[in-house]
Amino acid sequence: MTRTVWTTALLTVVLAGCSGPGAKAPGKKRPVIGVTLLTQTHDFFKDLEAGLRKEAEARGMDVVITACEMDPAKQASQIEDFVAQHVDALVIAPCDSAAVVANLAGPERAGIPVFTVDIAARGGKVVSHVASDNVQGGRLAGEALARFMGGKGEVLIIDHPVVASVQDRVKGFEEELAKHPEMKIVGRPSADGQRAKAMSIMEDMLQTHRQLKGVFGINDDSALGALAVLQAAGRKDIAIVGYDATPAAQQAIREGGALKADVIQYPKRLGQTVIEMAARHLAGEKVPALVAVEVGLVDHDALAQK
Repeated sequence: MTRTVWTTALLTVVLAGCSGPGAKAPGKKRPVIGVTLLTQTHDFFKDLEAGLRKEAEARGMDVVITACEMDPAKQASQIEDFVAQHVDALVIAPCDSAAVVANLAGPERAGIPVFTVDIAARGGKVVSHVASDNVQGGRLAGEALARFMGGKGEVLIIDHPVVASVQDRVKGFEEELAKHPEMKIVGRPSADGQRAKAMSIMEDMLQTHRQLKGVFGINDDSALGALAVLQAAGRKDIAIVGYDATPAAQQAIREGGALKADVIQYPKRLGQTVIEMAARHLAGEKVPALVAVEVGLVDHDALAQK
């Protein structure tokens, strides 16, 4: 074998060895980002998806977006599929912050960087997490509910404790309520972020806690589910504060009923920011491990000014 032929053969072997999982195929022009969301049915995640697509297009990237619809096993399968497809990066909004950790081993072995958005994973290798400042959001919710309740009375939290972002919201809410000793949390049942379950919980709580004066819904499906029950029962003495400020929630606030205020997030900005972090990382740049996006509060007065 001549030296030239031998060198060519050796180069071929080296290149073949570099084409494992996560490596770009020859001639590949646009990076592909695999995305698995916990749902595509909520307005919040529809807006987040719009942000993902807008930023990816602006940066010359392709996104393949799936959703597990609250099923950890389905999300695990979606992650496995993206690893098998050798995507350039993964964006995950976990439906279960603890359960997803075991599923991150596959992308790590394949050399595929993982980014989480809105909801954190409670472990595993994640390059960057992009989320609203949910602790601050919980504080804003607690502050608002205290104002509408006059700083005293029984409070219900309609929870979803397997989700890290909700854990942060409740943490901030409880921190704020600690400043109001005459306000008492009487329950934290989980509705899994679903309106029908929130309605069932609210019906039960009206029977067991007749002195209830306030409700914190950890998302707008929880808040709107509670609102529907209070309206049917003719209860005008209970104040609700929600989270997400979806169009339906904002309309309910404008109507002046039991839903008094909502913490507003900026899901399109979350989607755009996580794609920005992925693009910068793939370009070799060091990116922050945590990117917090501001939140705000909307109530009847704020909406009247729009």
